[in-house]
Amino acid sequence: MPHEANAIRRHHIPRPKRRVTNWAAYNEAPRQRSSLTVWFTADAIAVWKAVPRTTPGGQPRYSNVLITTALILRAVFRLAPRQTEGLIGSVLQPLGLDLPVPNYSTLSRRAETMDLPARARATGGPIHLLVDSSGLKLSGPGEWLAEKHGTSKRRSWRKPHIGFDAVTGRIVASILTGRDVDDASQVEPLLDRIAEPVEVFMGYGGYDRTGVYTALDERHPDAVMVAPPCADAVLSATADTEPTQRDRHIEMIGERGRLGWRRMVDYGQRSQAEVAMFRYKKVIGRGLHARTLPTQKTEAKVACIVINIMTGLGMPVSRRIA
Repeated sequence: MPHEANAIRRHHIPRPKRRVTNWAAYNEAPRQRSSLTVWFTADAIAVWKAVPRTTPGGQPRYSNVLITTALILRAVFRLAPRQTEGLIGSVLQPLGLDLPVPNYSTLSRRAETMDLPARARATGGPIHLLVDSSGLKLSGPGEWLAEKHGTSKRRSWRKPHIGFDAVTGRIVASILTGRDVDDASQVEPLLDRIAEPVEVFMGYGGYDRTGVYTALDERHPDAVMVAPPCADAVLSATADTEPTQRDRHIEMIGERGRLGWRRMVDYGQRSQAEVAMFRYKKVIGRGLHARTLPTQKTEAKVACIVINIMTGLGMPVSRRIA
């Protein structure tokens, strides 16, 4: 049951017990996530070097595939640019491949202008889009200054906004903004990054905005919008003749209460987006290593690609036993 509705007595509610039903397969997934087994296909070798440009200017040496691969390795093993350069060189040398290795300055420079390709979904069909946001700290003195000198200076951080697909368990869209950007204002850019139809859109109360309903109705008119209205929400002027989705939510809350509304709309599945954000911080880290905003955006996109690859290797399937 939701904690905010049982805050006083939740310590009396026993924690549910669950059992993983695919333990053998899931036990192998974490091992594969850190496997250093590397092989190069003929297609990968063919696209390792950049295609010569026909316009005036210097010729590029490294393709986007190579830079993307390097950035993924950096995110997985939490390496600095120089360490990433050394890792790629140590992989190519035993294999006897005469392929160029980008230096650390090239990786940092190319990361600012990288256009990462969109990855295909594991399965087709409509998306159950769950949106959430959090904060990522920027690299810097941070906590050390606060502990050592008692500074009161506000720490800088960025805000990642993610769109999580509850059907496939993948992050299908992501945006990195400043800390002062409103969550609801990023719904439209998130929807523009999704090519598949959205069947369900779900977010917390901060997404209960007119602009969110309008953006969703323009792109996916048949989608179900689920966001808890505020406590003093009122019906629209056309609620009696043409009720909107928000009007129906308000009426359902008035009839069944918020707990009953949560059960009727299955609002509990929104926690999967929070789990995805928690997974991001545990696997990738709670901060950003890049210094400039364009490079930070690329770093966050690469991190989402890494999370999708890791979850694709295997996730636990559990059932409640008590």
